[in-house]
Amino acid sequence: MEDIIAVFIPIVAVGGFFAWMISLSPVGKALADRMRHGPLPREGAGTAEDHAELVETVEQLRREVAELAERVDFTERLLGQQKAAEQLQRPRA
Repeated sequence: MEDIIAVFIPIVAVGGFFAWMISLSPVGKALADRMRHGPLPREGAGTAEDHAELVETVEQLRREVAELAERVDFTERLLGQQKAAEQLQRPRA
């Protein structure tokens, strides 16, 4: 048990020293201000109107992607039918 305490005391002392040095640095002061005043507002944080516009745009893009997927499926079916018709029409030698 005494061995653990003998190792723990220098670790706490060095850690405390570095914590004290960080608290005096500009980084420490910035962290203290952030804790006191809360997080800074994000630049470009949109309003409810901006959010609604983005949601509408995303929904429109989803509809367009779904329509394009249907077109691709239709084209694949046409190509598949065309290949099947070509295979049926080939005469056997």
